[in-house]
Order: sequence, then structure tokens, then C-alpha cells
Amino acid sequence: MLSHFSAVLLFALFISVVFGITQRAQPRMMVRFGAYCFVLFVGSVIVISWLMWVIKH
Repeated sequence: MLSHFSAVLLFALFISVVFGITQRAQPRMMVRFGAYCFVLFVGSVIVISWLMWVIKH
């Protein structure tokens, strides 16, 4: 059973891999862009979840 956060991490991992492969031509740039996308996805989820918590309370 996945928690919401682990499901988001799994989704971010898969999407970042796809973005890295499809958006860049060189392997090194694929890895860097994929890691960049992963960090942005996870950071966005954390910021948005805190905003939702603040709005609720």
C-alpha cells in the first residue's frame, strides 16, 4: 500500500525519466535534466501541500 507521498515520488521518478530521455540528446544532459525535473516535481509537491495545510488551518 503506497502512501500519497510515495506515490508522488514514484510518479515524479517515472515522469522525470521520460522527460530526460525525450527532451535532451546527450546522455549526460538527459540525466541532468531528469534530475532537475525530479527535484522540481518533489519541491512543488512539498510547497503545494504546505499551502493546502495553511489554507485548511
